[in-house]
Amino acid sequence: QVQLVESGGELVQAGGSLRLSCAVSGGTFSTYAMGWFRQTPGKEREFVAAINYSGGSTEYVDSVKGRFTISREYAKNTVYLQMISLKPEDTAVYYCAARTRTPRSRGIHTAQVDYDYWGQGTQVTVSS
Repeated sequence: QVQLVESGGELVQAGGSLRLSCAVSGGTFSTYAMGWFRQTPGKEREFVAAINYSGGSTEYVDSVKGRFTISREYAKNTVYLQMISLKPEDTAVYYCAARTRTPRSRGIHTAQVDYDYWGQGTQVTVSS
């Protein structure tokens, strides 16, 4: 029912900026909580950022707080991750996720099991 298509991953220098996009098709985007996760080889997938269905609440992992911003544009059915002051440690495959289950929750969701659909991932590489 729901498909997520990510874009924007690139090779950038340390200290640079990048914006990732995730376009959502199917269902009703305005009712979905959305999240971003990332994964490097041999490591568990890590929560990065989340936004609730109304856009009124956000949450971030401590390592990116103050550098990354999650937002959503309802008219385009798209969620964004704006990243600034990038570090080599930010290198990973970034995944977006949608929570579509009902009843809806007004809270923020940071666990993989809280989400129902996932994008294919986009590679972000930060060079030193």
